[in-house]
Amino acid sequence: MICTTIQNKNIDEIFDILDRPGIEMAEIRLDSCNLLPDEIEELFNDSDIPLVATCRISDSMSATKAEAKLIKAIQSGAAYVDVELEAPAMMSKRIRREARECGTTLIRSFHDWNGTDSSTALQAVVEKCFHLGAEIAKIVTTASSAADCARVMALYDEFEPSTLIAFCMGEDGKETRLDCLRKGAPFTYAALNMQEKAAPGQWVTWEMMDAVYGNAKEMAGEPITMPSSKSFAQRAIIAAALAEGTSVLKGYTACGDNDSAIAVAKALGAQVSAKRNTLTITGTGAKEGGLDISSLHTGESGFLTRLMIPLMSELSSGSFAITGEKTLLKRPLKGAPQIMQAFGVRLYGETVPMTVEGRVIPGEVEISGRDGSQIISGLLAALPLAKKDTVLYVNNPKSIPYLFMTVDVLKQFGIKIETEMEGDEEFVQTHDWDCCDRMVFHIKGGQRYKAAQVLLEGDWSSAANFLVAGAIFGKACLSGLDTRSLQADISILDILTEAGASLSEQEEDRIINVFKAPLKGFEVDAGNCPDLFPILSILAAFCQGTSSISGVSRLANKESDRGKAITEMLSQMGVLAYIKGDKLVVRGHSLAQRLLGGNLLKGGKYTSHSDHRMVMALKVASLGADSPIEIDDEKCVAKSFPSFINSFGKL
Repeated sequence: MICTTIQNKNIDEIFDILDRPGIEMAEIRLDSCNLLPDEIEELFNDSDIPLVATCRISDSMSATKAEAKLIKAIQSGAAYVDVELEAPAMMSKRIRREARECGTTLIRSFHDWNGTDSSTALQAVVEKCFHLGAEIAKIVTTASSAADCARVMALYDEFEPSTLIAFCMGEDGKETRLDCLRKGAPFTYAALNMQEKAAPGQWVTWEMMDAVYGNAKEMAGEPITMPSSKSFAQRAIIAAALAEGTSVLKGYTACGDNDSAIAVAKALGAQVSAKRNTLTITGTGAKEGGLDISSLHTGESGFLTRLMIPLMSELSSGSFAITGEKTLLKRPLKGAPQIMQAFGVRLYGETVPMTVEGRVIPGEVEISGRDGSQIISGLLAALPLAKKDTVLYVNNPKSIPYLFMTVDVLKQFGIKIETEMEGDEEFVQTHDWDCCDRMVFHIKGGQRYKAAQVLLEGDWSSAANFLVAGAIFGKACLSGLDTRSLQADISILDILTEAGASLSEQEEDRIINVFKAPLKGFEVDAGNCPDLFPILSILAAFCQGTSSISGVSRLANKESDRGKAITEMLSQMGVLAYIKGDKLVVRGHSLAQRLLGGNLLKGGKYTSHSDHRMVMALKVASLGADSPIEIDDEKCVAKSFPSFINSFGKL
């Protein structure tokens, strides 16, 4: 990333500069830009690109005034704040505290205008920066020889590059301003134009952009509408099919799994019509034992299969068969036989096709949730139709957001389920779903589904791919998303934020914007959102440093063995990645470092393993590859997002 230094400008001039093509991020010199407090607030609050707030102490800028300006910038949304190493201790402590509370990255900077000290002295300065709270240490010296430059660049061998910005001033040090990016620095600094160079050897922004990116095209940033969430749509389609009366589902988009849900709804006896983005479904008024169906086809949808096993066990007058197609035929329904047996239902077979025998027996039942949420969602949908009440205890629940999604959709169709979460002291204090070790569902029997009007949400699983592309390569603008969603994959926002991405929301228009920003390694537990794994692995490949993604055990029974597929893909791309226990560990490098070091991802022929999520991740990776990436099966994206390739082309 290239940070353009802006000085001696008023508020209107600054906004004009920030809107110019090629301005990736900017340093606002508050000591020379004479901005009023409300102007500082407006600037740092309204900017979509990352801004660094800097205010040097001088004869005309007291420490008290500098502190006030920097704190105002922090409170208004500055991405970074730069505090000189020589700043007064109390000022530094107050800014450090404010930065921590507001999520602003603290830079402690050291400038030597006279020369370049010894390697030992330079290392000591870096360590002092970190000791005083720096998340990034900025070391700038004056070079008069190649040896001076070498000592400064050697700092990158001693410290994590993503936490260090080190280069030299002077004509002898000019190349170090670019070399620091080659070494993995989060960003470097450039002057706005030839007239505003702050020191000898400083590059101009357009000059450095050309050196780093060459003729690379900018991403368009035009709004791209996300398809409806198939997780919500499938639940709503089946609930509408079970309901008394006619339901209307708005915001619908077709895909393979949704088509399968509609086919199941029709097989249950519902009437379904589609017009543009609206589904109208007249339900069956389903009741216990009211269906005489000997076989049900669930397409390629693992969720639909697991949803319908308990429902059909409750609705069917006898035993029945579940059939499927494509990758579903190879995917064992892990944990499903044991869970259904606890309710008196027998499953014959590990994969579809399989035969199901027995009626769901309500009561007080304890099961394990370690193998996922989907069969449990089916129980939550089926048990309200039973004659008696049920108390369902789920130990070690996984994919908790999806369980809440099921409860939320059922509620819209008149089904009431009381939910409790239990955990240790950490859970009591934080209410973090990852710390929940048991869920309890109180399900009253004898309920009936009622028709509803439902607005289907945009799909965060699909959106994650575009958001990651924007964070790495430029910008992306997505519409149709709800930031209050219960979808598990909305976690992509938190993950991108932790990695350093720049995100903003236009709430009234339901638009999410993401802009390129310096990205660093991240740690996340994706056990509740396993569909994010493929695109998170690509994100990690372009984050400077080491990233760790937990939850690999959830990947074995997806459309492919995703853990194996991901590590094979990354290895072929030249990315160091491995699985350790339940974690995927990826060593990444920034886009600038890959470009300057000739270390882009390797192109060539890749297999998607007929997995729609792998296709999407490969398409994003292709933006940072040294040659075209050819995918053996792109058509499988139709399972969740038939227009993905076309939408991706709009980037």
